[in-house]
Formats: sequence, C-alpha cells, structure tokens
Amino acid sequence: MSVFKKFAGQTMIYGISTIFSRLFNFILTPIYTRVYAEGVYGIFTKMYSYASILNVILAFGMETTFFRYLNKYEDKKKEVYNNSFWIIAFISALVLITGLIFTDYFAKFTMNGSMAGLDDQRRYIRYFSWFLFLDAICVIPFAKLRADGKPFRYSLIKFLNIGCFVGLNLIFIFVIPFIIKHQMVGAHWLESWFRAGWVGYVFISNLVASLVTFLLLLPQFMELEIKFDKALFYKMFGYSWPVLVANLSFIVNENLDKILLSKYLPHNIADQETGIYGAVCKLAIFISIFNTAFRLGAEPFFFSHAKNKNAKNTYATILNYFVLALAILFVGLIANLDLLKHFIASKYWIGLPAVPYLLFGYVCLGIYMNLSVWYRLSDQTRYGLYISLVGAVFTIVMNIVLIPKYSYMGSAWVSMMAYLIIMAISYLLGQKYYPIPYNLKRTLGYLATSIVLVYLSFYTFKQNIYIGNGLLILFVAGIYFMEKDDIKKILNTK
Repeated sequence: MSVFKKFAGQTMIYGISTIFSRLFNFILTPIYTRVYAEGVYGIFTKMYSYASILNVILAFGMETTFFRYLNKYEDKKKEVYNNSFWIIAFISALVLITGLIFTDYFAKFTMNGSMAGLDDQRRYIRYFSWFLFLDAICVIPFAKLRADGKPFRYSLIKFLNIGCFVGLNLIFIFVIPFIIKHQMVGAHWLESWFRAGWVGYVFISNLVASLVTFLLLLPQFMELEIKFDKALFYKMFGYSWPVLVANLSFIVNENLDKILLSKYLPHNIADQETGIYGAVCKLAIFISIFNTAFRLGAEPFFFSHAKNKNAKNTYATILNYFVLALAILFVGLIANLDLLKHFIASKYWIGLPAVPYLLFGYVCLGIYMNLSVWYRLSDQTRYGLYISLVGAVFTIVMNIVLIPKYSYMGSAWVSMMAYLIIMAISYLLGQKYYPIPYNLKRTLGYLATSIVLVYLSFYTFKQNIYIGNGLLILFVAGIYFMEKDDIKKILNTK
C-alpha cells in the first residue's frame, strides 16, 4: 500500500468519527440558540472558552510528546506511556483541587461585574473542574489507542461520548419538560428540582459524558504502572513545554476573543454580543472538523514516516491536497451560507458578516498545522513556541484595541490575521531549518482563487445560493483539470 493511501485511510477513519461526533454535537447548536437567549448563550460560550484554554494547560503538550518519544525510544514504550500519563494526572489533580477550594473566587472572576447568578456560577465552576480533570486524564489513553493502530475503538468511544452528551441534553431540554407539562409518571418528582431553561444542565451532561468516557478507557488505564522514569521525564519535559506554550497560544487565538468580548464591552450587552459571536463561530465548525481529523491522522503518520528517504516529498504532496480540500470547503460553505445559517436562530444572523473571516482563519490554521511538522520532527519545538507567542500577543493586543469599537467583527478580523501571520512565519522558518519542497506558487494560486470566489459569492452576489454553487462547480472543475494527472499517479501507486 502506498504511503498516501495509508495516510488517507488512517485520516479517513479518524475523520469519519470526528465528523459524525462533531455533527452530532452541532445539532445542538440550533436547539441552544432557540432555547437560550443571546445572553445565556453568551455564558455558555464564555465558559467553554475558559475550558478550552484549561484543557491545553492540563494536557501539557504530552500528546505530541507521547508520539514523538514513542517512535524515538522504541525500547521504552512502556516508560513513555507511564511518564506521559502521570505528568498529566499530577497537573490535573492540582487544578481540580484548586478549582474546588477557590470556587468562589473563580465564580466571581468569570462573571461580568454583576453578582446576580453567583450561586449558579459556583455550580458551573465545580462541574467544569471535574469534567476537565476527567477529560485530561483520558488524553494519553486515547493517544495510545491511536499509536496502537486501533482507530475503530477510538472512534467508538468518541461516538459514545458525544451520544451520551447529546442524549442527556435532549432529555433536559425536551423530555423532562414534556413529562412535567403532561403530568406523566414522575412529573411531581421532576417538578421538585427541575429548572426550565437552565444552562447548567448542559454542563452536567458534559460531566456525565466525560465520566462514561473514563469508564470505557479503563482497559487502557489498567496497562499503566505506578512507575516514573526520571531521566526520561527531563527529556520529555524539555520537548513538551514549548509544545504546551505553542498549543496554549493557539487556543488563546481561538478562544480568548470570546472572553475579551465579555470584558471589554459594556456589561449590558457583553453576554449578548458574546452569544451572537459564539453562535456564528459554530458555522465555521466544518473546517475546524476537517483540521481536527487531519491532525488525528497526520500526527502519528508524520512521526512514523520521518525516517523514510522520500518523507519530505510526501509531506509536500500532502500539503498540496490538504490546501485543495480546504479551499473547496471554504468556497462551498460560503456558497451555501444562506442554507447553513438556519442552523442557528434568526436572532443571531446579525453576526453572519463575521463568517468569511472566521472560515479563512481556520483555513490558515489548518495549513499552519500541516507546516508545523518541521519543528516537531527536528526537535526544535521552541520555534513553535515563538511562532505561537507572536500570534497570541497579536490576538490579545488587537482584540483589546478593536473590540470596544467594532465588537465581534473586530475579533473576527483579528482571528483571521493572527492565523495568517503564524502560517507565514512557520513557512519561512521551516524553509530555513527543515526545508520541504512545497509547491508555493500553486498553493497560493488556489488560496487566492478561493478568496476571490468567496468575495464574489458573499458580497457581490449577496449569498445567492445558485450563483455561489455555480462558482463552486467551476472551481472544482478547474482543480480537477490542473491536478488530474497527479491524482491518477497517486491512485495507481501500490
């Protein structure tokens, strides 16, 4: 089997599981945006933004480190597994204890000045503390499934996790109110504690789903030993902390804008504007899903393939087709935005002008993820740190400057520019320290064409779905004409 087919096969399995898992989750977006007011959805958006940042801190860059050292020290796979897990477990336990002890402080910190709803905020902090802990300690067992070549078990657990989360949400939002309304069996008991429209049930559902995932991964937990290789730890730590800072900077680029919106807008509109922005961000989920699926398949593949003599040519080819897929997705999503917007309530459509900027930002992020192979494989992760810090500083400063005047549109512009900047820096440094023969001219040509088509579709033709899809068809036909010979060669390779 050719390396391209192997890579495509692995990525497809992870991709299908990721796509379906995220889409199951995505079906909750139209429900949330119709059930919850903009301000309540703003609380939801803000809390999960904090959670995303904490998730990265708790993982401590150990997932990437695990794959790197698993291939670097093939005679110490058990030690690598133990070290990776116990590092995360220790950090996560500290954060859990801190969250439970200082619940009151964190509850006040995450509110927008007003202390109304403080008791609920305390509950949210406790729920988040527990499910963040559970999610963190599952990171390495999940990585082990990928390293052991068990994508189907990995996918099954992911499906069950999201199925549990979605199912409980539907129970709390529809089933229980239906039982109470029609005074069915158990209605009196449910009335004694149920609160209609309470966003806390979303967080409880997440906590239960995380607990179910933990239980399903018990076979992987049973393979752990209470041992710690100190010499190996220092090497792993030296590799992981720059990855941590880089990942943290990334997640800051992606989530800090929602937090800053709640801090730098007037209190009376902060949660509402954050809610609108959070809702339209969900429409960019499809490119985010594609990027995640690529990362899940690519990370172990890149490390295991690094010793092959044609590795760099392989990486260049993968980037070319990855960019093609991203460009088609970008044009396709904007072409059909008039249809996709119905996934969120009409009261959130005022934020649709932010979508093209958010989507192109994700395109740049996906390309950066692909380009980042150079510093991961050459053990120069400090450059990932430097690049990401540039993006994070740009994100923080420019959001603070633009939010008071432009609200979430300023955040959308900053998000796109931050990802574009780190993508460009990574390419330039990569060509200097670990040159890979990317076809830059062709890649930029496809990206530029996609931008022009998106502009025409969204602004010139006012999101006309027929014209937009006509432009999409022309774009795909042009790509096929340009790439058909190379695609046939790859498909015929054994």
